[in-house]
Formats: sequence, structure tokens, C-alpha cells
Amino acid sequence: MEGPSKVGISSKRELVKRFAAGVFLALLFPCAIASGFGRQPGVFSFFAHLCALVPGVVGDYVRVAYYRMTLRSCSRDCEISFGAFFAHSQAAVGRWAGIGPYCVIGRAVIGEGTRLGPAVQILSGGQQHKRDSEGRLTDEGRKFEEIVIGEHCWIGASAVVLANVGDRSTVAAGSVVVKPVAPGIVVGGNPARPLARLDNGAG
Repeated sequence: MEGPSKVGISSKRELVKRFAAGVFLALLFPCAIASGFGRQPGVFSFFAHLCALVPGVVGDYVRVAYYRMTLRSCSRDCEISFGAFFAHSQAAVGRWAGIGPYCVIGRAVIGEGTRLGPAVQILSGGQQHKRDSEGRLTDEGRKFEEIVIGEHCWIGASAVVLANVGDRSTVAAGSVVVKPVAPGIVVGGNPARPLARLDNGAG
């Protein structure tokens, strides 16, 4: 059981964090306004890229503050590391989620307590580009799909995710997820295949 002094120190630290979060919300407010609170894609991306490059603890506060005002939803109790950015404002980040360095997130929902390793890519589905009658790549007719990563998942470094991942599942490093992953499953490979079922996996 924690003593009164430890509880007091913990409370003070929490107050300092909340105060700092408020300060950075105020500082990033003009950027959020300029992006139409996420409704102006070009401006949103400009500031997303800019925020991604701010180093250290300051950068952690900057990114969370910006995305709290521009994403569909973003918990104040998440972590978004250096070099990571969201390509679409129609994304959501749950409480205690952790986005590793250099991640690129499209139109996705990141569940509570889920952690992403470095350089993970969560794409907005698999039909973001098409070819015209002459075989040239075009943006016409492309589709963006929402990818849902469940709660308390682990997505390993450099994984590419194009399909939903169920709660408490693990995606091995370097895997390419092209089909939905059931809850409580470990998958790996390219394309990702089930490797094991976790003991606490949902049936």
C-alpha cells in the first residue's frame, strides 16, 4: 500500500502533466484552426508532418495536443512518438494507446491500451489507387476503408496492416495483414497467418 507521501507526489505529477497538456493545447490551437480542426486535408497534413518532427518530451505533448483537436477522437492519455503521423483526420486513438516512432496511420481506430512498434503502417484499406484503361495509376475511384485495431493489441515493428485486428491480438514484426485477425490470436508472415492463440484470447 502506498504511503501518503507517494500518493501526494503522484498527484502532483499528474497535475503537472495536465497543466502541460493544457498549455500545449493553447499553443497548438492556431494550427488546429488553420486546418479547420482536421477538415482541411492539405493543411491538416502540413501540421501533422511538422508536429511529427518535434523531438523529445515536448514533441510528445505537441502531437497529442494537435491530434486531440483535429482527429475524430484522441485521448489525452495516449503517446505518439517522434516521426509518427496520421494521414487522415478520420482516425481515433484510445486511452493508453502508444504509437511508436515513424508510424504512418491512415483512416484507423486504435483501441485502448494498444501499442504499435516502430515504423508500423496502418493503411486505409487496399484500394487506394487504381489503374486507368492505359494502365496508369490514378486516384479516381479509389476507396478508403476504416481499419479497426482492437484493445490491448501489440503490432510489431514494420508491420503493414490492411485489415481489422481483434482485441488482445499480436501481429509479429514485419507481417503484412491482409485479412481480419480474430481476437486473442498471434499472427505473422506475409501474408499474415495464425501462429498461436493467446491464453486470454476471446473465444
